Amino acid sequence: MGLLSRLPMPLTLTVFAALAMLIPAAHASEQDQHAIARNFFYCAVLVLILCVLIGLALGLRPRRNHPREALLTMVAVFGLLPVVLAIPFAQSLPDTGLFNAWWEMVSSVTTTGASLYAADLLPASLHLWRGIVGWLGGFFILVAATAILAPLRIGGFELISAPQDRPDLPRDVAGLTDPVDRLTHLSAPEFHTRFSDPSWRLLRAGAVVAPAYAGLTLALWVLLLMLGDPGLVALMRAMGTLSTSGISPVGGPLGAASGLPGEAAVMLFLLPALSRRFWPGGAELQVTQRLRDDPELRMATGLVALVVLVLFARHFIWIIEAPDAVTGGLSDTLSVIWAAAFNALSYLTTTGWGALEWHGVRIWSGLEAPGLMLAGLAMMGGGVATTAGGVKLMRVYALARHGEREMNRIIHPSAVSGGGPMARRLRREGAFLAFIFFMLFALSLAGTMLLISLQRVGIESATVLSVAALTNTGQLASAIALTPVFETSAGIASAPWEGWSGLPRASKTVLALAMILGRVETLAILALMSPDFWRR
Repeated sequence: MGLLSRLPMPLTLTVFAALAMLIPAAHASEQDQHAIARNFFYCAVLVLILCVLIGLALGLRPRRNHPREALLTMVAVFGLLPVVLAIPFAQSLPDTGLFNAWWEMVSSVTTTGASLYAADLLPASLHLWRGIVGWLGGFFILVAATAILAPLRIGGFELISAPQDRPDLPRDVAGLTDPVDRLTHLSAPEFHTRFSDPSWRLLRAGAVVAPAYAGLTLALWVLLLMLGDPGLVALMRAMGTLSTSGISPVGGPLGAASGLPGEAAVMLFLLPALSRRFWPGGAELQVTQRLRDDPELRMATGLVALVVLVLFARHFIWIIEAPDAVTGGLSDTLSVIWAAAFNALSYLTTTGWGALEWHGVRIWSGLEAPGLMLAGLAMMGGGVATTAGGVKLMRVYALARHGEREMNRIIHPSAVSGGGPMARRLRREGAFLAFIFFMLFALSLAGTMLLISLQRVGIESATVLSVAALTNTGQLASAIALTPVFETSAGIASAPWEGWSGLPRASKTVLALAMILGRVETLAILALMSPDFWRR
């Protein structure tokens, strides 16, 4: 770890990416796809040689630690590293071009899961590479949340981080009369230790998170194999679930082979995307000690239940409007309730899996356009510092508690709110910061829609594609009927009818940048644009 911590973190991550290329190379060789195997193997060897040469030139040079290095590392991982990841992909599909391959890798590494290619036309080894890149992208998000975003108090950590001169957590009674210790500036010499080095923090956080992340993926893979999914499909379903990328080598609903038990297994493993408390290193984000009082889990439970109730009520409204509507028996009703709950949780975690009975839900409830509801769930997103995208449940919870408090003050102006120091923090400063983020997200959404609409793309399609990109929920484009665009193509394996492949190159570039912006978050990008941040 000492040698790796002395190297620039983008270089270290490139080494890991090159080693990951050996997996699809071995898979393609086993499938007798020797051309694809050579492309991945030669690219891995070439990248490793270049990294070794650069590492020898830079490894012994002293480096100054600065917070901007960590944020720049995140931007480089999601924007520049996909260029390296796209080289063997582009070589294996000569008619697709490096740009389309880069776009595909950006979509995978940001766990968006949108694809330019038809599932049945892409070789299995390339599907595996997409899944591996998405899985590694989800792992990097978990690691970077605690190693990069937490020290800078962004990415959701700003909601519960107390100001430096006013700690919210209670101190011992014996120390209540002691003066509050104010932290010195981060540029002070006492902060320049190895613990402040972003490379060291990333490696240490990775060593802590890796066993749990890989273990859960392996457990779900074995479970899906036992339930009847084929080997590659089960592996990619497992990687797509834990990373919330939703990348799959086949189209169609999730339980096509494993059925309802497979959906139940995936739904269980989607729960870690709702709260950081399920992952190692998430103690800083635990607002409450008890699991049942966790605000993100309670918010997610309420949203899923609300979706089920709305669809259930819509069914009876439809019966009144159309007496000849399909009613069904008790078993059909239970299946519809399960499918509605599964899809709600899937899109709330920005994974985008579809339940086997989701089409029956639409028929049973008479709901012609459920995509808007799914888009709203994706915009809310999952837990803070998890692999899920979107606005995040903690911010939604802070605004909800603030609204509840304001309504109570209208009725009882002199009432004193309780709940403890953390609850007061969320209702006051947390709600204010969450509102700022909501406004920044709305401006980002409006700007993305405007840039896409400059091309010949309809406003409905531009809206859905913008929401899918900013929330990192690529499957949202297939859940809502879009008007296809056929201005360009990604090659013979492309799928322009799904909304992504046929877009002009300028629109694809805007959407790729929106994926990066949605993953890194707007506050981090604004921090990089601040002049004070770049001051020595």
